[in-house]
Amino acid sequence: MASNFSGALQLTDLNDFITPSQECVKPVKIDRRPGKVGKIKIEDDGSYIEVMESGTERKLEKAKITLNDCLACSGCITSAESVLITQQSQEELYKVLKENLRLQETGDENGQKVVVVSVSPQSRASLSAKYNLSVLDAAHKLTWFLKKLGVHYVFDTTFSRNFSLLESCREFVQRYKDSETDKTALPMLASACPGWICYAEKTHGTYILPYISTTKSPQQVMGSLVKDYLAGQLGVKPNAIFHVTIMPCYDKKLEASRSDFYDDLYSTRDVDCVITTGEVDQMLIKEGLNLAEVESLDLDMIVPGMSPHDLINHDGGGSGGYLEHVMKYSVAQIFGQECGQLKYKTLRNQDLQEVTIEVEGRPPLKMAIAYGFRNIQNIVQKVKRGKCPYHFVEIMACPTGCNNGGGQIKPDSGEETMKDRLQHVTELYNSLSTLTPDCVPGIEQLYTNWLGGADSDKAKQMLHTAYHGVEKISSALTITW
Repeated sequence: MASNFSGALQLTDLNDFITPSQECVKPVKIDRRPGKVGKIKIEDDGSYIEVMESGTERKLEKAKITLNDCLACSGCITSAESVLITQQSQEELYKVLKENLRLQETGDENGQKVVVVSVSPQSRASLSAKYNLSVLDAAHKLTWFLKKLGVHYVFDTTFSRNFSLLESCREFVQRYKDSETDKTALPMLASACPGWICYAEKTHGTYILPYISTTKSPQQVMGSLVKDYLAGQLGVKPNAIFHVTIMPCYDKKLEASRSDFYDDLYSTRDVDCVITTGEVDQMLIKEGLNLAEVESLDLDMIVPGMSPHDLINHDGGGSGGYLEHVMKYSVAQIFGQECGQLKYKTLRNQDLQEVTIEVEGRPPLKMAIAYGFRNIQNIVQKVKRGKCPYHFVEIMACPTGCNNGGGQIKPDSGEETMKDRLQHVTELYNSLSTLTPDCVPGIEQLYTNWLGGADSDKAKQMLHTAYHGVEKISSALTITW
């Protein structure tokens, strides 16, 4: 199994372990035949031998667990799932780039893949911190590095996050209106974190899933943009594009592998491969390069006419600012007022905060952020008992949020502490100017020209998803004797 693990994978002390890994199982179809049951024996080298009824022996192959299998069981959960496969590593990117180069040399352009890399703002901030660069410099140097390897386009997932934020805002307002007749409309729970989604599906099923926002995460919205909009602009089929994302956490690999984000018609995923920030650092080391010393190139813009020279951010912290945007939008839409700067009240710890907006003559609007599984479980139990006091909760699996993802670059021994590195990453992440999503150039154009309007069927298909409860499967290892 170890050979399938990424070279950059490392255990991290996130203190968010949920259930014992002994429950991890791979569902398989067993064909039972009438007659005697065969036997299995173990050889000295650890291999398994099946002894047939006739006495003949057959060596059994080792089982291989894929990311889809991880989503199919009710076993272990952490915010940095360690069951990874080769298809979700930098080696797969190298493989595609090498094949493209071979096809170029043979003159076979038809078989080449258009390689697209979408970079998360949290990953960019982590690289900036390690290499002592500004966020903009890191973005431009990373673009040069990736294109030197053979990548065709490098995008910023902050752009796709505009859609995630806008759709979350609209969905909440609609749920608020529906809450008078629909008891599962509120609270609405954010859906951008795949670690939280995976935990909810495996452990709480139908009790919690109706409350979770259907809005896709920025990664998966980017997948829709690349495999549908960009493919159309380039005049190629979706399976002619190899789409890679660079993300701050390993759970994004799980998210990309979901069957919901697979196109049966073209046999392709919206995101073909996810590599973490730490894996990008391993790529730089492999190439013998220091990011601070390489050349610079502008990022690509998915919508023509946008400025390639600047980067923007969103208000509300390192996890995307979902509460910030949902609250401000909702106050304007529901109460017809502007609420200005939000005041966060810290509760048990820094990762559990709430915001309350009161308007005379109306019930107050209450929202919260809950980061880390200790706080998540507290919120979940309140929702299940019908005692949750909030209308919306921004939930993230990692303590302090996405800037602290398990896939971020860790400081070397003797350098700054983990706490200092996280503070540095957060400062860099917050160093960019911010814009509200509806003011970002190109967003309105895409809603009109690509999606056919915000309420169209295509908008629902491209920007929303569904969740699936997983039936709990017990194994003999979990029996209490």
